[in-house]
Amino acid sequence: MKYTYSCKKVSLNDSIKEYAEKKISKLERYFREEDPSAAVTFSVEKNHLCTVEITIRDGGTLFRAQTQAPDGDMRSAVDAAVGYIERQILKNKTRLAKRLRSENFPTAMPDDDFEVAEEKEFQIVRTKRFSVKPMSPEEAILQMNLLDHDFFVFRSSEDDSLCIVYQRKNGGYGLIVTDEES
Repeated sequence: MKYTYSCKKVSLNDSIKEYAEKKISKLERYFREEDPSAAVTFSVEKNHLCTVEITIRDGGTLFRAQTQAPDGDMRSAVDAAVGYIERQILKNKTRLAKRLRSENFPTAMPDDDFEVAEEKEFQIVRTKRFSVKPMSPEEAILQMNLLDHDFFVFRSSEDDSLCIVYQRKNGGYGLIVTDEES
């Protein structure tokens, strides 16, 4: 597995990185590709709250977890993030096995962590680009849940329309299908 590390507001020694590699490498048995990649971001917020974000890319499938631990304990935050990803994989094991064979997942996802300013002008603080590949709404919901996002944009495999699935506040999922104007 290829590892990429980034640190925000903290400098780490190699022992924490080695610990993260050791824990994340235990997840390799779940991946079909020979060389999945893991991006690990370490950060420390106010009051010594440690945050670890792990994103693992295996072909077109993404797994993401972000966890926090108090009092500067990066190891427990790494443990929690790895545990979360493993639970995601096990929870969706049969669905993933079917989906990974078709390789219908996009390689990058939109991210919904932007700030909304209450001004007359809207300020875009982050832009992400991603390819929109054809898939079914069920596949899109699975990918949305794997990334722990509230919505997911995809192209319908039935009629090639641009669609959005989202998690409703009162439970369940919603589907928005766009109509192409002539």
